[in-house]
Amino acid sequence: MKTLLQYGRGQLAVEVPDSATIIEPQHLDGFDDEKAAFEEALRQPIGDVRPLRERVKPSDRVAIVISDITRPTPNHKLVPWLLEELAHVPDEQFVIINGTGTHRDQTPEELEQMLGADVVRRVRVINHHCQVKEELVHVGRSSFGCDVYLNKDYVEADFRIVTGFIEPHFFAGFSGGPKGIMPGIAGIETILTFHNARMIGDPLATWGNMTGNPLQQMAAEVNRMCKPEFMLNVTLNKDKAITSVFAGELFEAHAAGCAFVKEHAMVAVDARYDVVITSNSGYPLDQNLYQAVKGMSAAHKIVKQGGAIICAAECSDGLPNHGNYAEILQLRKTPQEILELINSGSFQMFDQWQVQKQAVVQVWADVYVHSSLPDEDVSKAMFTPVPDIDELLAQLKGRYGEEMRVAVLPLGPLTIPYVQGE
Repeated sequence: MKTLLQYGRGQLAVEVPDSATIIEPQHLDGFDDEKAAFEEALRQPIGDVRPLRERVKPSDRVAIVISDITRPTPNHKLVPWLLEELAHVPDEQFVIINGTGTHRDQTPEELEQMLGADVVRRVRVINHHCQVKEELVHVGRSSFGCDVYLNKDYVEADFRIVTGFIEPHFFAGFSGGPKGIMPGIAGIETILTFHNARMIGDPLATWGNMTGNPLQQMAAEVNRMCKPEFMLNVTLNKDKAITSVFAGELFEAHAAGCAFVKEHAMVAVDARYDVVITSNSGYPLDQNLYQAVKGMSAAHKIVKQGGAIICAAECSDGLPNHGNYAEILQLRKTPQEILELINSGSFQMFDQWQVQKQAVVQVWADVYVHSSLPDEDVSKAMFTPVPDIDELLAQLKGRYGEEMRVAVLPLGPLTIPYVQGE
């Protein structure tokens, strides 16, 4: 049978056995009137807080933190609606902070794409720079062993709003909420601790888990040092339509959003599969190989040891061209050696967290990548490039036999598959 994977800005058709299991989140329709749902959430917030408009004074300097271009957050809707809701505040009192974390700056053209030309023209918009000390402020010392630095414009604002998109996350449990601040607008020293080998390797740092998850514990601690006064997060379906809005007190509103996503995205299977085909949920999530590790990690949850993962991710933005992702992959010859290096206790390098998660998957199963990247780049990352997924499936049948068990994750990391009883 034919199935469609989210790929780039479109879809990729793949022929799979009729017996294949298609694993997707429960489909939810988007709102008929997204703006009305947005306004209701802001005016009836979650937690012991007043409606947003009542809390912001015309004289307040307001910081709005947004997700960067690697996330499908509908900033082009949320930010103009926020500005309209806060129309009593002059435009010059706002700053929109693009929460890049450790990612690259967005270009002026990309910021217009993300926010709309009118917003970029009216309001000050900045990219966060985690390594520029002059743009950071020290706000405290973390119990996890590092100083905490946050974006200066955010810290010095009178009223802080964090926006975002809640989805399953491969080591933070869920995205959104506190992650908009930590690591979204944190300094590099703080981020490196947040993403160190011990934190990332903790068994509780995994898909869909918030209880005892050290990443969520540190994110909460950092947020309390300079807490946003208001959170606005949304959930989306595969068409990127808004299915729910969670607004109000940071921790209560985020917990409600995570519970909602978990209810609709957790999918149990009875046993592991020989082959798992996954996407990385299409653009913008699949715009580079670094981000595609999330789709592979989702597949890892249900593939047999020694099985095969096939990941379809367009990677229009390359490996990407920032950080040390590609460099770390060249430091050793095998995924096992890479994992041993990162876990050695003395190793610390920008982007090691993504390579660590990637190596865990590669040690467990063979990973094949279908993308727009040159085969050489895919091979250097220790993956096997695959130009034709249908042909590869036929070859794998020779390895695993006619009864080869196949699962498909058309939306990749938007689904949390798990094996019942494991």
